[in-house]
Amino acid sequence: MRNDAVRELFREQGALLGLIVVMFGIFFFQEVQGWEWYFPFMAIPAEISGSWQNLREGTAGIADYKAFGTLITYAFLHADPEHIVYNMLFLWVFAALAVELLGVRWMFGIFVFTAVSGGIFDVVLNANSPVPMLGASGALMGFEGAYLGLATRWALPEPHIWPMARPVSPGQLALIGVLGVAIDYTSLMSHAPGNVAYGAHIGGFVGGLVLTALAAPRPRGATAHQR
Repeated sequence: MRNDAVRELFREQGALLGLIVVMFGIFFFQEVQGWEWYFPFMAIPAEISGSWQNLREGTAGIADYKAFGTLITYAFLHADPEHIVYNMLFLWVFAALAVELLGVRWMFGIFVFTAVSGGIFDVVLNANSPVPMLGASGALMGFEGAYLGLATRWALPEPHIWPMARPVSPGQLALIGVLGVAIDYTSLMSHAPGNVAYGAHIGGFVGGLVLTALAAPRPRGATAHQR
């Protein structure tokens, strides 16, 4: 019975597990090669702002388009073991829900869309900052926002996420997302010290919320809310 459960897990969540393995592989490569290798792939708000200005003026070149590309690549990089383990744990929980409810394509779409929306929001808030940004936290907050967006439209089934012993109610999971973004917003408004990209968290969350609230198809097993 246990072997059947493992096979079912890999059948349903294999793509997500593959993404997480790739993340850890990239982190291992970062540790081996050093920061000089991955520095060009981090998102630097000041550089992206400058590239945006060049694009508006019609003078954008290859370097500017590379800067825009970092709005995706930064999400595959992590600063230290604690950073990647924490991010991958929460990515597993909420991205697995996206696979369960919407399928693999939507899971990848949410990841890319919210990584970009989180990066853009952080650039807008810190347009002149030379401090580079890295990490998948904007995207994982995007999955939390996406789940909340689905919950506002549909009565979602109780999720079954390995290795949780029992299903967690959709309302509790949605509340986790709301509390997370509320903490980030409070930290941002109070100018909390540290190197946390709160703007990316909020931008990713809002991006996921808007995406699924407006565009996502009916999730598997969901029913309309009772009126």
